Amino acid sequence: MTSGARVIVYLHGFRSSPQSRKAQLLRDLLQQRGLADQYVCPALPASPRAASQLAFDAARAKPPDRVTLIGSSLGGYYATWVAEKLGCRAVLLNPAIDPARDLQTHIGRQPVFFSDEEIDFRPEYIDELRDLDIRVTQSERYFLIAATGDTVIDYRTMVAKYRGARQRVIEGGNHELSDFAQYVDEVLSFCGIS
Repeated sequence: MTSGARVIVYLHGFRSSPQSRKAQLLRDLLQQRGLADQYVCPALPASPRAASQLAFDAARAKPPDRVTLIGSSLGGYYATWVAEKLGCRAVLLNPAIDPARDLQTHIGRQPVFFSDEEIDFRPEYIDELRDLDIRVTQSERYFLIAATGDTVIDYRTMVAKYRGARQRVIEGGNHELSDFAQYVDEVLSFCGIS
């Protein structure tokens, strides 16, 4: 990476991986534009404390004004925490709002999408999620994409948490944002990459 280059840190969601469709789409687009070295997508561990620290370390490799996090679902929760700690920007794709509540029923061994792997989501991880809950202080640093058809997270809770942020509310859609390709240029523009 050149010193003035921007970097995108993509944070996948719960039970997802760097092999997710959105992660692969971003990787491929940046590679086609000769910017592959400006894209980081770590495989996040099941522990929220460890995942947020990994995301924090990846983002602080550059000055905050050169970094944008893109977080999907639980990755959006982590992206918000990192952005508030470092002062960088974040794009949030159907971000988790209260994962400590929502993931209570997912304790135990869980399959990972786009992979043959499993994670062990432990009871103590619920407390780790609570410890990461953070208030948005500078909404102008955020770009929220929320689908009204998300059946996992109510889009209205996303809109309320990121009030004042740039927002694109998609009528219909789903939690995965399977139509993400329609919005990727807008996302990259927010990241400062054309």
